[in-house]
Amino acid sequence: MIEHVLLVEVFVTLFVIMDPVGTVPIFLSLTAGRSHATAKRAAWQAVAVSFLVITLFALFGQQVLDYLHISLPALQCAGGLLLLLVALELLTGKEEEMTASADANIALVPLGTPLLAGPGAIVATMLFVQQVDDWSSGLSVALGVIAVHLALWAAMRYSLPILRLIREGGVLLVTRIAGLLLSAIAVQLVADAVRAFIAGEG
Repeated sequence: MIEHVLLVEVFVTLFVIMDPVGTVPIFLSLTAGRSHATAKRAAWQAVAVSFLVITLFALFGQQVLDYLHISLPALQCAGGLLLLLVALELLTGKEEEMTASADANIALVPLGTPLLAGPGAIVATMLFVQQVDDWSSGLSVALGVIAVHLALWAAMRYSLPILRLIREGGVLLVTRIAGLLLSAIAVQLVADAVRAFIAGEG
């Protein structure tokens, strides 16, 4: 039997952290100028990469971090710095350099990780996995993670008509807004990591 309370808790927590709605302007800016089919492919590839990364960390994350002597704040700070680089490229109009490589690269970085499967989502999932004590709680956590990724895919997939509607000028505006939002997320990640280091958690 599914533990509905745990399922809802996992879904709501990851939904807030991964923010499907907030992902839309960033996705639109990164896929601007690409064909509809390429953008659709980038959406499901990014979700697949995110799901794979979060699943791997849920199963083996703590062991890997312990083996490499990496703390969770260090992982969070690294993800924040990587996002900050992406945000600066969006803000300074250099996103063409970032998106000029193969289509799969956009789905891998920055969409799949660290934007979707970022430090916050990874850490939250690892904490939920620690609550698993039987098959029903494990199934609830798994279904919560799957549901969030379906929401992420739907948000990106059905944002594509917006891209055709707003045209080039709108894309430029969305790109700058996305860069601002992403830089704020990145700075918050780094700030939280520094606070954790000061508190002695790193």
